[in-house]
Amino acid sequence: MLRLAVLASGRGSNLQAILRSISQGSLKARVVMALSNVPHAPALELAQAAGIPIWAEDHRTFKSRKEFDAAMLTAMAGKQVEAVALAGYMRLLSPEFLQAFKGRVLNIHPSLLPAFPGTDGAGDTLAYGAKFAGCTVHFVEEALDSGPVIIQAALAVQANEPLDGLMPRIHAMEHRIYPQALQWLASGRLRLQGRLVHLSAPELGEETPEPANPPAGCLISPPLEQGF
Repeated sequence: MLRLAVLASGRGSNLQAILRSISQGSLKARVVMALSNVPHAPALELAQAAGIPIWAEDHRTFKSRKEFDAAMLTAMAGKQVEAVALAGYMRLLSPEFLQAFKGRVLNIHPSLLPAFPGTDGAGDTLAYGAKFAGCTVHFVEEALDSGPVIIQAALAVQANEPLDGLMPRIHAMEHRIYPQALQWLASGRLRLQGRLVHLSAPELGEETPEPANPPAGCLISPPLEQGF
């Protein structure tokens, strides 16, 4: 079972989706800690309600990003964390933090990367006039939203669709593809070759997951498996 730390700065809807998939048995993981740079982030309330240990400090009270991330690593020590999921965490991670969990830090972003990185991926998609929006789960590198892509969900932008109409549709897809990607990581099925992420078949003797019904009006690649 994958021992997971979740970093969040806001509402924590993806943390909630992760916890739901764990409780349903589709994600074989345990969230052993939730951390935030926003001491009163609603995500922390979700974690506390689930009995998850939390750590939160205002990053502005630290001299540098490296110092703040070192404090997070210290807080995580002893939790046997195996992977880190960024769930609306609004800061870049230091090279030292990423090295501590090399190849084991994932992020969810509300656009079809590499298009529209940054803090307003969906808004930038609409402002550009793109015809497709979506979300991406990717491995985290030092550069913003630049890491290798694991899974993406694409959906058509409706005529004159406002941001507050598009975002709930994107969030619905985020809440499906993020737990799926984490389960692939937990089962050791992700292989990184350069910038390409390969999804391997289950180990010999393990059950082959059934494909899930594709969401209406949405294209997901690789396809979701049963339970997601």
